[in-house]
Amino acid sequence: MATPATAPVNMNNGDAESLTSEQKKQLKKERRKEKNAQKEKHNIPSKPEGQEPKIEKSKAELRAERRAKQEADRAAKASKKSDQVAANTKQKGPRVPANIQADDPKVQKKAAKKLEKQQVPQRTEGQKKVALFSHLHQYERSLSITKNIGFGKNAIHPAIIRLGLQYAEGTVTGSNARCAALMSAICKLISDYETPPQKELSRHLESKLKPAISFLDQCRPLSVSMGSAIKYIKLQITNIPTGMSDSEAKLRLVKSLKEFVHVNIVLAGEAISGYACTKITDGDVVMVFGSSSLITKVLCDAHNAGIQFSVIVVDGRPKLSGRGTLRKLCRVGIKCSYVLVSAASYIMPEVTKVFLGAHGLLSNGYVMGSVGTSMVAMAAKIRGVPVIVCCEAYKFCERVQTDSFVNNEIGDPRDLLVQNKSELTSPLLTNTAWEETDSLKVLHLTYDVTPPDFVAMVVTELGKIPCTSVPVVLRVRSLET
Repeated sequence: MATPATAPVNMNNGDAESLTSEQKKQLKKERRKEKNAQKEKHNIPSKPEGQEPKIEKSKAELRAERRAKQEADRAAKASKKSDQVAANTKQKGPRVPANIQADDPKVQKKAAKKLEKQQVPQRTEGQKKVALFSHLHQYERSLSITKNIGFGKNAIHPAIIRLGLQYAEGTVTGSNARCAALMSAICKLISDYETPPQKELSRHLESKLKPAISFLDQCRPLSVSMGSAIKYIKLQITNIPTGMSDSEAKLRLVKSLKEFVHVNIVLAGEAISGYACTKITDGDVVMVFGSSSLITKVLCDAHNAGIQFSVIVVDGRPKLSGRGTLRKLCRVGIKCSYVLVSAASYIMPEVTKVFLGAHGLLSNGYVMGSVGTSMVAMAAKIRGVPVIVCCEAYKFCERVQTDSFVNNEIGDPRDLLVQNKSELTSPLLTNTAWEETDSLKVLHLTYDVTPPDFVAMVVTELGKIPCTSVPVVLRVRSLET
């Protein structure tokens, strides 16, 4: 007998107790279907069994979460970058110039590539170097500089080659003389320069100037005065108007370079001489060291002004440049004496004033001069004799130095040895003996630095100032340019 089909059951809770088990199951299925139909109608996803319903977030809350995540990522990236910068700074340290890293193969390899790119021959280093000064370049004149130099359209100008050889051989010495000779050679380079087609003079001329400066630096390290002159040259090239013709631009450049020499060397020397002569009185015994064109001019002008004084010229090996100063002073009629630097402290009680020239004045007030200058200033300080330094303002530089070891120029060690066979009776070591003795090293330093405590005043074209005023003068000159 067939069972009748079960009809849908719609009952309230009071009638649920009288239902059979099959009817209860049917009722649950119908209720579940109705619930699912309502969720689909309102786009509400059905929750799996055993999970809590997921609460929807508003658009503002989602936007805030995204913003917070972006800010967190940005902060993490910035922190990572700062950590990398701090690590690189700690690892690299301050930037050290390449000219005082001669003992670093990586730096020298990079410098060699730069010279090769500029078609400038690299000078061979000396073999027997003192270990304490191995970070400085040491060249020997016996090795040819221009052996591998090229000729052609892109070659170095002949005036620059000639000047470089004069620097290397010591024919042109002294800060002012080297600067004036540099300006003269650059004027010849500019006069012979022709701008290539589709090129601009201001940019292409500077590219021709770089190999010339590199060649001069290979012949002999640039002086402080030459560094100031090169900055001025580059500034004048940069300031050339774009619409100006090449002939007018070259005439303007040559005129400005000649004016630089006239203002900073000639006129500045006359102004310094006027200030310094007021410090020399009748009966003074003035001590000078070595050779300085500015000091020689001051003494000659004081003598021509009718001041009666005498001069003690202190000199030192190997150049003995004080002999040239002695000849010039005796030629104008000044009473002079001549001693070596080893006797400076012995003769100091007779001295009333010490006049010294300078290779440059450093930003911390130290005076950079020919080797032996510091020794003379120290001897004068012990005896209470005032030390007066005469220096043009264009020789002031921003470099800081407190010793003669970190940055200096090493000359040819053969200058300290006996070269001629006629001088074999000299107690000095011969060149042959030095070459045969591997364990013997010869050191020839060119400059030393004098602390500002040893200097009473510095006479410049701006007036009489203390050594500590160097940063002020540098700031004023930078504003003028």
